[in-house]
Formats: sequence, C-alpha cells, structure tokens
Amino acid sequence: MRMQMLMNRTIVCAALGVLWCGALGHAAAQNAQGAVDGYAQADMAYGAGLYTAQCSTCHGPNGDMVGGVDLKSGRFRNATTDQDLTRVIATGFPNAGMPAFRFDPAEFTGIIAYLRNMTTFDAGSIRAGDAEHGRALFEGQGGCTRCHRVGAKGARVAPDLSDIGANRSAGSLQRSLVDPASQMMPINRPVRAVRRDGKVINGRRLNEDTYTVQILDDQERLVSLDKADLREFTILTTSPMPSYKDQLTADDLADLVAYLLSLKGR
Repeated sequence: MRMQMLMNRTIVCAALGVLWCGALGHAAAQNAQGAVDGYAQADMAYGAGLYTAQCSTCHGPNGDMVGGVDLKSGRFRNATTDQDLTRVIATGFPNAGMPAFRFDPAEFTGIIAYLRNMTTFDAGSIRAGDAEHGRALFEGQGGCTRCHRVGAKGARVAPDLSDIGANRSAGSLQRSLVDPASQMMPINRPVRAVRRDGKVINGRRLNEDTYTVQILDDQERLVSLDKADLREFTILTTSPMPSYKDQLTADDLADLVAYLLSLKGR
C-alpha cells in the first residue's frame, strides 16, 4: 500500500512536468493583470511543504531535475488557469500515465499557489508551522475549545472544526484568525431572534426555510422557531470570535494554522 502511494505520487509529479511548456502561463497572465498577489503567502507555504514531501524527489527543490521541464516557469502545456491545473491533477492525464490524484481543497489551493510562485517564493525563509504547538494554543491560550469542537472535545457554540483542514485553505484560515468576520460563511453568521413574548435568543443558525429556523443557542441548546412567532430576526454581520492579530505572535499564528490544516476529519 505504501509503495503504491509512493508510485502514485511520483507519477503525479512527473505529469506536472508534462504539463509544462507551450501556452502562456497563468502566473505571467496574472502579472499582466496585476493580480499575482492574490495568492496568499500562507497557501504558498503550505504548498511548499506538500511539494517537498511529494514532488521534490523527482523534480528537485527547484523544479528542474526532469529533462525539458522547468516548473518555475509558470507555463503548463495543458493548463492555463488554476482551474485547468486543478482539473488535470484531479482527473488525471492518461497520455502521460498520470492517474486521478486525490488532494483535498486546501491541498489543491496550496500546491497550485506554490507552483505558480516558485520563482519568487523563498520557502527557506518561512518557518514551518508546528501543529503540536498549535494544538496546545487551540486548547489552551487561544481558548478556542470554549466555542469550537474538534472530535469529542470542545463546545458546539461555534462551527465544528474536525474537518476544517480539508475544506479551508491556509490563507483562509489565517484570515479567519486575524479578521474573523471576513471569512464567515452565511449559514454560520450569528443570529438574534426575539419572540413575541420578548424572549431573546442568540445563537448560530443551523437551518432555515420559509417558515422556520433552527438555532443552536449560546447555551448549546437546539431551538426550533416558527417565524410567525417572532417579532424580530436579525442575521448579524460581526463575528463573536475575537481577532488574534495582536494576541498571538506571527509564529504562534503559523502554528495554529498548521494545526487547523491537520484537521482532516479522519
């Protein structure tokens, strides 16, 4: 099984080389549009780790160990956009012997961000996050378990994070830590409901239809409300989660992001 996984990874890395060359690369096009900075540094750092672990054996640290292939060029024969590159990796490239490869969304975002920016990104200048220290911060100093749950540990007031690392990119997670409101999913926005008798219910919306809304209140109780019985129902735009921008150091934030990325729900 381990040998098969290594073989699959090797084939994927070689196929990335086959993609190189030909059409104008996405990175160059993005430079012309002034949008290359849209790739988050946290995503590039995560992608650099994935590249080192899964691709550097074939392509080398600089992406130029395979003859006729230079991954740093940003040019790919069968992929112009990031969506093209994602599709080719996800569905495979039979003509080059590349099988479909399973990356989760966060991994796709990271590896593509790194491949698009290999020329300018200095992986050696970035400290790799320490997931174990990140776990300690999550459960201790950060106080995250007071609201969030991972596995069987923590509260349910805020969204369960057991598989957050498979669904949210490194850049998105980092932004959530420094500017929580910017990354709130609509369904996760906090709500305030006031019944006709004046009772106020604050919590997190779990489900809503035309006539009812289900809320997990701030005491972790599931409440189902008929909208006809409410005199006020407000979806809030501010997040109850604090910003950690000034509460944690840059290294601590990197460790916390590394821990969150490790949460794949398996």
